[in-house]
Amino acid sequence: MANEYIECSDENEFSVVTMSRPERRNALSEDHLRELLDALEDISNTEQRGVIVAAKGPVFSAGHDFSDMDGRSLEEMTELLVLCSQVMQRIQTLPQVVIAQSEGLATAAGCQLVASCDLAVAGASSRFQVPGGAGGWFCTTPGVALARAVGRKHALEMLLTGDPIDAATAAAWGLVNRVVPDDRVGEETRALLGRATRGSRSSKATGKQAFYRQIEFDTPGAYAYATRVMANASQTPDAQEGLRAFLDKRRPSF
Repeated sequence: MANEYIECSDENEFSVVTMSRPERRNALSEDHLRELLDALEDISNTEQRGVIVAAKGPVFSAGHDFSDMDGRSLEEMTELLVLCSQVMQRIQTLPQVVIAQSEGLATAAGCQLVASCDLAVAGASSRFQVPGGAGGWFCTTPGVALARAVGRKHALEMLLTGDPIDAATAAAWGLVNRVVPDDRVGEETRALLGRATRGSRSSKATGKQAFYRQIEFDTPGAYAYATRVMANASQTPDAQEGLRAFLDKRRPSF
């Protein structure tokens, strides 16, 4: 069945998921979120090495679609927010590296989407905002991803004031990796993803999963967990090939 809210394509070893409702500012309705989740699930079962999340139009995403939320009961609203959290978490459990190609404004759950990606490249004119603090409905769920991408005080400044930050500030605070001229966002997104996906695909998948697990532990717990993962990984064929290739002074073959 054709998607209505997103477009999916492959560029060699990368999959590209493009939000394609610019007339709705790529607002994340329930149907839009389901299409995103289904696309991520499909990609997870492929041999693709990386995923680009992009958007059409001047707004990366305006966050939740309020027209889709209007009149929902508590149960229905909870179900929608759970679905949104599933999308954000699936990005981080995906075996592939996921990068946001962030152009234009990313606000509320749209900012949450950028913060949830493993990497992000932004155009110089991009802006990022969690506006609930200036209104009547605090951006609590976007704050989960934001607090894990930037420092506590920076996250709280964005959440409490609701003010947008520019791309340079987003880079300085750690929300995005790179800020480039607007006409080079796609190019730099692919360049960074290329560097982030070289090497062993299976090793990268294990490392990504372990990273998101260990940051939830205290320091001793993180070391204990990471030690087990790294010791087990040392016995894999790719780890052994990497070690032998280093000793033999040759390129590894994965």
